[in-house]
Amino acid sequence: MAIINSILVLGVMGLIFGAILAYASKKFAVEVDERVEAILEVLPGANCGGCGFPGCGGLASAIVEGSASVNGCPVGGSECAAKIGEIMGIASEAGEKKVANVICNGNCAVSKDKYIYEGMTDCKAANALNGGSKSCKYGCLGLGTCVNACNFDAIKIIDGVAVIDEEKCVLCGKCMDVCPKGLINEKPMKNKVVVSCNSKEFGKNVKEKCSVGCIGCGICAKACPFDAIHVENKLAEVDYSKCVQCMVCVEKCPTKAIKGNLNDRKKVTIEEEKCVGCTICKKQCKFDAISGELKETHKVDADKCVGCHLCVQKCPKKAIKIL
Repeated sequence: MAIINSILVLGVMGLIFGAILAYASKKFAVEVDERVEAILEVLPGANCGGCGFPGCGGLASAIVEGSASVNGCPVGGSECAAKIGEIMGIASEAGEKKVANVICNGNCAVSKDKYIYEGMTDCKAANALNGGSKSCKYGCLGLGTCVNACNFDAIKIIDGVAVIDEEKCVLCGKCMDVCPKGLINEKPMKNKVVVSCNSKEFGKNVKEKCSVGCIGCGICAKACPFDAIHVENKLAEVDYSKCVQCMVCVEKCPTKAIKGNLNDRKKVTIEEEKCVGCTICKKQCKFDAISGELKETHKVDADKCVGCHLCVQKCPKKAIKIL
């Protein structure tokens, strides 16, 4: 009888506490916007933090609250942004993709070491030992701390220097956070011209330590017809808002500290049937690559054309096309 009474008492108590919990769950329930759940289903679930929020859940809530844009996820890209835009009832704008960029080109063949490092395979540990083994205190240590931090297999160590795979990079920023030298920044993916040096030393000291370092000579700045590169604090810097990828600076740099593939130049041609000989393109071209007089069909000199495409933008008849 005592056992039966105990069971009954426990059952009644269970019912009472269950009722209390059910009431409390409704009374104190935190309402979740259905759009947050819908956006979470669309997001890739990488939780990389590249959006600037604590994981995909944080971004989804921020989008619904209006403190983040629908294209805030760097991993999902434009397709993900379009789906989120549908959920939020707004159109998504395709933003310019940016990627991480390592501002050092001093590999084992061109840079010198000041001692042989045999410690932990970690850039932070090496940097704690007198700034690392490289003579240049600004150079990449090449021990792969950034590689270990990247969740997208977008970084490799090649010949002692970190190299970014731009197709895989989502600009999550983790590599930037762990680099003890602060050598990784961001750049627009479409811009192929980069200054691959971070040394703030005088030219003589730079040359003694690395043959491909920027010596701050200013030749690139003088050669650039678009005022897109300047030397500040003994180091050349590219203004991407002005750079048109003509790569004149790449050609002129005496130490090859400015990287850019000249084969990436996309030259132009003029369609004769559309050209009216207005000479606007000729006046616009800073490289004397277009010939022809007023009211004559113009021609492009392929040897002089550097693919800046200013003529394409200015032609009123759309007679110039990119090859």
